[in-house]
Amino acid sequence: MRTLLHVLLILHLSDIKIKLQRVFGEEKFSYPVFLIQNPIYDEIFYIVEQIGVVKACSYNKCLVFLDIKDRVDFGGEKGLFSIAFSPNFKQDGKIFVSYTNKYGNSVISFFVSKDRKFAVNVKDEKVILRLGQPFPNHNGGMILFGPDNMLYIAFGDGGGAGDPFGYGQNKKTLHGKILRIDVSTFPYKIPKDNPFYGDAICGLGQKPKEACAEIFAWGLRNPWRFSFDEEKILAGDVGQNTWEEINIIEKGKNYGWNCYEGFEKFKDCESGEFTYPITVYQLYKDGDCSIIGGYVYRGERIPQLYGKYIFGDYCSGKIQYLDLEDKKQYLLLKTKISISSFSIDKEGEIYVIDHKGGKIYKIVQDD
Repeated sequence: MRTLLHVLLILHLSDIKIKLQRVFGEEKFSYPVFLIQNPIYDEIFYIVEQIGVVKACSYNKCLVFLDIKDRVDFGGEKGLFSIAFSPNFKQDGKIFVSYTNKYGNSVISFFVSKDRKFAVNVKDEKVILRLGQPFPNHNGGMILFGPDNMLYIAFGDGGGAGDPFGYGQNKKTLHGKILRIDVSTFPYKIPKDNPFYGDAICGLGQKPKEACAEIFAWGLRNPWRFSFDEEKILAGDVGQNTWEEINIIEKGKNYGWNCYEGFEKFKDCESGEFTYPITVYQLYKDGDCSIIGGYVYRGERIPQLYGKYIFGDYCSGKIQYLDLEDKKQYLLLKTKISISSFSIDKEGEIYVIDHKGGKIYKIVQDD
């Protein structure tokens, strides 16, 4: 067991100079939480508003692309969280969405865009997964297609202080997990190399013997944002009392919650194999309250940042990077924005989303 002496954290000052450049003109968004680029038309970006709206922006002009406010329960940690384009979007036009419905349940569904640009039929929604939620927080967040064309879904532990139902360690529920499913058929099927392939498909109402077949990794509290760097998954997991985590997510691994928070024991549990974070930072120190996982920078405009993992904090507004070689954290920029998400474009450049301010920024070099 590692002790805290091994993770004594010093936030180093970076000599890399960056600034935030506002994008999409003077457009102000309603509680934006996600941004994604059109996989076919590079000039079009989609901004997800937590209230239940997705706007399509092109050349500083934005219009409503998807409006599902009538079925989204918005408030606090509930709402519309993210969207993902089908790997076969050019052929099938499918846009997958993750949101909280009016009954407080998590929903994963898809719509179809006929023109692959600005038009979508909101009346034709196909729900592939519903998950009941015991509390109105830690309900969900990211959906993302991996390099393997599988859909990865992050669900928090269902909320409530300390994970009162023990969902993080319970492999017979989808809460507190990252899931991996194949949506090439409706509603979905289980990839044969999933760790619990052959057991029950819990999202379809089946009862598992050992574990839900959808599970890719478990023991997570609230993995609000995760990303791929090639085939590596990096996730920011929001802490309870003390530690915010950055994890490298691997198939079949248990990330400890609610037995561990960071490297510290949170409660007494039966012994087991736990995978610890690659780094942590202290909750409530310097105004920090909630880690926002980001992306490994693979762009060309800030060469000193290449290969560094960019992340931030919702409350403090700090933008930092993690050196994946020496595991040290570096402060890039102090801001006054409430960071709800980072996003990345096809060129590997990174964007920052201001939740309360309703603005979108691009990280650029400060000369």
